[in-house]
Amino acid sequence: MTIAFIFPGQGAQQVGMGKDLYEASPAARCIFDTAEQLAHLPLKKLCFEGPQEELARTDVCQPAIFTVSAALLAAMNELLPQAKRQGLQPAFMAGLSLGEYTALYAAGCLSLSDALRLVVRRGQAMQAAATAVPSGMLSVMGLDEAKAQQLCQAADDGEVLTPANFNCPGQIVLSGSLQACRRAQNLAKDFGASGAIPLNVAGAFHSQIMAPAALDLAQALKGVAFHPPSCPVISNVDAQPHGDAASTAGKLLAQLVKPVRWQQSMEHLLGAGVGRFYEIGPGRVLAGLMRRIDRQAEVVSLNSRESLERLAREN
Repeated sequence: MTIAFIFPGQGAQQVGMGKDLYEASPAARCIFDTAEQLAHLPLKKLCFEGPQEELARTDVCQPAIFTVSAALLAAMNELLPQAKRQGLQPAFMAGLSLGEYTALYAAGCLSLSDALRLVVRRGQAMQAAATAVPSGMLSVMGLDEAKAQQLCQAADDGEVLTPANFNCPGQIVLSGSLQACRRAQNLAKDFGASGAIPLNVAGAFHSQIMAPAALDLAQALKGVAFHPPSCPVISNVDAQPHGDAASTAGKLLAQLVKPVRWQQSMEHLLGAGVGRFYEIGPGRVLAGLMRRIDRQAEVVSLNSRESLERLAREN
């Protein structure tokens, strides 16, 4: 069976994540300890104990989620029998927003230190850009892409407002100035939306409001060595595999200001024959989205020591 590894992004964080791995797996413990030194953040305390408000900060949750996902990968290699590991060779990888960095790391494109350095810088830059401009995101249900674009044009009033996430059928997230988001919320039903809910995020991610963050990240990318991936890694911005090092860096920068095409990315993998997806990281967000994309697709969420042990026991 053709399999793919997929990795969650911001919003998957939860207090307590990774603690069971840290206690059970020396390899996972090493990832946490190394990540804490590289990130200059008390990641273990934040992941294991919270508080939730601090863990949810953009500049904290991005390195925290990356670290938990990387620890799960390390624990898989340590806790799963060899025969099981050999059967878990992914043909593709993908990650939602932040998760794209985890996918590039998992595919050997980025070293742990480079990946974490980029994730930390990205989180800080996005937090700073969000703080500089009052902005937000709005989840709109029941519209297709054309209708979402029309809603943005009707509500922007000269301010930034754009589709930011195409997550699954019937769910598109808009991103822009706070006032534009409020206008879109008020107008959404006029365009056929069944609902519009403001998201609890720091700012307008995946929009031009993040342009200063892209400039900041561009500086960090200059010192990064990209290696050939062990398998194709799907880019958020065009739902196609990453190419050479220069195009990968360019797509990571574009991802900050362009929409995440997660639905199209998953449809690309389904069309390529992927029969089973392993969601590696905290929570089950991606499994939930896949139920809306293709109810027949199998998603196995690997988010804890228990889930790895269950996988190890399966025939």
